[in-house]
Amino acid sequence: MLNMTIYQSNGEEELFIKKTKEELTPVSPTAPLNTVVIDEERTYQEMDGFGASFTDSAAYLIHQVLGAEQRSELMTQLFDPNEGIGLSVLRQPMGASDYARDFYSYNDLPEGQSDMELKQFSIAHDEDDIIPLLQEALRLNPDIKLMGSPWSPPGWMKTSGSMIGGELKQECYPVYAHYFVRYIQEYASKGLPIYAVTPQNEALYSPGHYPGMIMLPEAQSDFIKNHLKPQFVKNHIDTKILCYDHNWDKPDYPLTVLEQAGDAVDGVAWHWYGGKPSAQSDVFEVFPDKEVHFTEGSGGEWIPPFEQAFSNVMRTGIEILRNHSKSYVLWNMALDEKNGPTVPGFGTSTCRGIVTVNQHTKELTYTLDYYALAHFSKGIRPKARRIASTSNDLIRSVAFKNTDGSIAAVMFNDSEASESVAVQLHGKEALQLEMPPKSALTVMFEA
Repeated sequence: MLNMTIYQSNGEEELFIKKTKEELTPVSPTAPLNTVVIDEERTYQEMDGFGASFTDSAAYLIHQVLGAEQRSELMTQLFDPNEGIGLSVLRQPMGASDYARDFYSYNDLPEGQSDMELKQFSIAHDEDDIIPLLQEALRLNPDIKLMGSPWSPPGWMKTSGSMIGGELKQECYPVYAHYFVRYIQEYASKGLPIYAVTPQNEALYSPGHYPGMIMLPEAQSDFIKNHLKPQFVKNHIDTKILCYDHNWDKPDYPLTVLEQAGDAVDGVAWHWYGGKPSAQSDVFEVFPDKEVHFTEGSGGEWIPPFEQAFSNVMRTGIEILRNHSKSYVLWNMALDEKNGPTVPGFGTSTCRGIVTVNQHTKELTYTLDYYALAHFSKGIRPKARRIASTSNDLIRSVAFKNTDGSIAAVMFNDSEASESVAVQLHGKEALQLEMPPKSALTVMFEA
């Protein structure tokens, strides 16, 4: 018999519960069986992992609002692969995003001034809350990979003169490339290697109330090919460069950058706020030597709980992985009871964090996103390789083989009814069970 570990979620009262084979609901003898065939011979991408972001807001809540004991327990639950769920990818805003207590970059200057030699460059802001948490996460899980993404360059580098709106001034392309180098070097000096960067978060969206910048594909190609990559080479930096960092609905953007910047680009970063995950495969088929990463998807009040919210993270996560992604990264690691803090003037926030930290009561709550992420990250470890598995609109599945030979399969019943499911591995039936509607199952088969 195959030894297996099983986790199941069947609604808000039963999230990511460890079960024995005997505790699963047996299949009805008359029901048609949905067979999930796992085939180790057909292999796909290698996994970097799963995670979220220590935005300024999230880091402040975890590092300053929570007590030491709560914080220690939370960090263990998030990052420890044995005691917790072993998150292993952290995408970090380079400067303020919408989820920051104020506007800041690593080189803020009074209006009208510039600093082309970056003499004022400093990551001091991050040393308060963000860096200590990243260091602690890395201590708990040495496999963690860090990604950096700016929402905006310093205002003086832009046509708007502000972190809101505008574009990167042509004459600031070289200094902005150097800004990335300095960021990577300063973080490295804190024991924090930056695995990958993107030149701009959501380069086709320029919000009027938080940091952002339009960077058209031609501009991004020019910046990467003629400035960013040459600076990396000159400074012996092997950090990957991922282009785009925006929604599935505009695949022509990354196609343009990959065509124009070629070898200077390592892959494409995607978000889920528009389009379908199949866009990842459409681009991958044209450029099969380029990596696919999913770098941001937030849950929130626009998706009601449990069914839609939990289901969305499960269903979409499975499809993201089946479309070649090496990472699956949600958004804020923590938000407060008002879905904040946000930058001044932001207005109402509807996003949901991986956990909620109540600023008044200091209460810590794990959200649906935490338990949905757990279904993936607990069993699918860094460097796992995706293997083929049967999947359809009723029973969605994705399977990976870990470096120790164990196999993790994640399944989601996307139908409105209970479904009888059989899992077949090594040509034999390994498991049979009844999956309630909109329930999730992770099965880890020992080597």
